[in-house]
Amino acid sequence: MGELIDFEKLPLANGVAPFATPPSRLRAIGLADFLAMDFPPRRMLLAPWLPMGGLGMLFAPRGVGKTHVALEAAYAVATGSSFLRWHAPEPHPVLIIDGEMPAGTLQERLSRIAQRYGIDPPSPDYLQIVASDLHSHGLPDLSDADAQARYDEVLGEAKLIIVDNISTLCRSGRDNDAESWTPVQEWALARRREGRAVLFVHHAGKGGTQRGTSRKEDVLDTVIALRRPEDYKASEGARFEVHFEKTRGFTGPDAEPFEATLTEGGWATRNLDDVLDGQVWALHQQGMKQRDIAQEVGKSAPTVNRIIKRLEALA
Repeated sequence: MGELIDFEKLPLANGVAPFATPPSRLRAIGLADFLAMDFPPRRMLLAPWLPMGGLGMLFAPRGVGKTHVALEAAYAVATGSSFLRWHAPEPHPVLIIDGEMPAGTLQERLSRIAQRYGIDPPSPDYLQIVASDLHSHGLPDLSDADAQARYDEVLGEAKLIIVDNISTLCRSGRDNDAESWTPVQEWALARRREGRAVLFVHHAGKGGTQRGTSRKEDVLDTVIALRRPEDYKASEGARFEVHFEKTRGFTGPDAEPFEATLTEGGWATRNLDDVLDGQVWALHQQGMKQRDIAQEVGKSAPTVNRIIKRLEALA
């Protein structure tokens, strides 16, 4: 076997290096030196789950509210505001890449969000939009390594990039083909090395998990699933459960699921335990037997019995 080539020591041919961009040399670091290195703490864009350089995914079935959440999160980060149970400590530039929504609908939603927050980003370039409808040939395929350069040209100073959504913007290959995701993953990792966060918006599959290969989640810090409450009615509009499927860097109460509802006064949240308590108590007050309540709410009869006894003691 031949010796390894040290590209940095190869002679120039006519003043030109053998390769235009030779690969950088790898280096190994001893444990003591590695432990002595000074890594600054990761600053939060949207606490507790989205740090600078963080990679995340938000997925849900069609129509549940994933674009609602993505746009609200974008506005909160751009203005240093709060959304649901999350808070942006300070404003940072955001880029929304939208490959699906009609431009007029996107405009309406952002206008309503701006009115609800009552605060503008510090400057116009703190929230920028790349919309498919505004490009005669649509947006390029983010899973094509050559086409990615077109996106890189418009990133500007964005610290958060929202990709909405994977199905419309990452078109090469098949959802279940792990290798098809590699170019997108490499692009996202390159953005992380630049200190940018990327939030992918995705559809849920028939089984309720994110659609396609699970490899999409390998390098992600956070995966959030939105689900319809079992008692949801279409007349209620935006109401969904927020579940953290993957968390890196936060645990405990911050990672607990909750329910979110868009009301006339803005967004309201409540713990899922409180939701279950309310359902059980209402059915109990209606005179329904405990075994029937258990079947209705999808819990065991002993669980329903414990809830009723606890609530009766508080009454």
